[in-house]
Amino acid sequence: MDNSSKPSDVHGGEKNPENSFFNNLCALLILTSIFFFNFVSRITPAPLIPRMGKDLNLTHADAGTLFFMISLGYFITLIGSGFVSSRFNHKRTIIISNTTLGFALIGTSFCTGPWTLRLGLFVVGMASGLYLPSAIATLTGLIPSRHWGKALAIHDIAPNLSFVAAPLICEAVLVWFSWRMVFLLIGFGALIMSPVFANYGGGGEFKGEAPNFASFQQLYGNLSVWVMVFLFSLGVISTMGIYTMLPLFLVAEHGMDINLANTLVALSRIPSIIIVFFGGWATDRIGPRRTLKIVLLITGLMTLFLGIVSRSLISYIVFLQPLVAVCFFPAGFSAMSLIVPAQLRNIAVSLIIPLAIVIGGGLAPVFIGFIGDMGSFGVAIMICGGLITAGSALTGVLKFYDQ
Repeated sequence: MDNSSKPSDVHGGEKNPENSFFNNLCALLILTSIFFFNFVSRITPAPLIPRMGKDLNLTHADAGTLFFMISLGYFITLIGSGFVSSRFNHKRTIIISNTTLGFALIGTSFCTGPWTLRLGLFVVGMASGLYLPSAIATLTGLIPSRHWGKALAIHDIAPNLSFVAAPLICEAVLVWFSWRMVFLLIGFGALIMSPVFANYGGGGEFKGEAPNFASFQQLYGNLSVWVMVFLFSLGVISTMGIYTMLPLFLVAEHGMDINLANTLVALSRIPSIIIVFFGGWATDRIGPRRTLKIVLLITGLMTLFLGIVSRSLISYIVFLQPLVAVCFFPAGFSAMSLIVPAQLRNIAVSLIIPLAIVIGGGLAPVFIGFIGDMGSFGVAIMICGGLITAGSALTGVLKFYDQ
């Protein structure tokens, strides 16, 4: 990759070249903490679904629609986040996002039926979607470019930690309280982080740019862009899509105790916090195309096995499936930066990621829940595994500008 692929081309270079990485470590950790609440709020319904289902009379398909509503809200505000950051600055946008998220989570805890729950989670998704573009702009403006790799790696600990923490938080709270208290506690935690970030979080004191929809038109005829939408959708299915329905699958299809299911899912994600760095190493070593091919092939097979194996083997596959799946994203983001010219990379991200989240994190859980209502979660998961496996063949279609 040539120098045009560096983030400095997009963000205009270092904002604070004199500052060291460690001088800004506190601000970075505060930003990472906000990202944790942002991400964990979107996956917390997964371990709560069996209990919410009993309380609110939710079908398996209803459970899937909850994640579709979160993804739809996230899609809308992620696409339009530039309008907010261009009116305010990035720091204020992050505060608006996090504060709205806190109140949305608290409001969701008082929902009394499926439709009010869907509405509450839709607002949770909308509040979450404002965060990421402004966070990346803030981080890259705050940290010198020679330290961006370390800074982004620390920031990206939040999603993988959320996969582990969400089930454990739920199980700890549910010992004494109902599922509603989980939303309350996470909501209050998010609200606490807003004044902390406002007073101690550095950077972000500059405005963003409103989306230029003329730029999107330059991407529509690029086949690699649409292949990447499909591949990223598969990547999201293999991680978030499967994760969101996995506790319900283990309880409904394998008769597993809900406490055991949530604990198993949480523990299975712990190695991913470290393994994701191997995905970055493999991308640098053998290239994003080969890495994507291998990761999708192995992940697809593991997902197929997840839908096939018996109760005696299911625990092993629950641990093995996410190990390779998380390696998709370092290679995926690298490939995404290569399929379009440098000046269109940020626009490509704004198009590909929201669509992938709606498909992989929203429609896929609805599909799995619908097939589950028809009698077999396993069949739905096998279909997802087949699609992921087939996706490995499409990596050869990608056309890279810098390779």
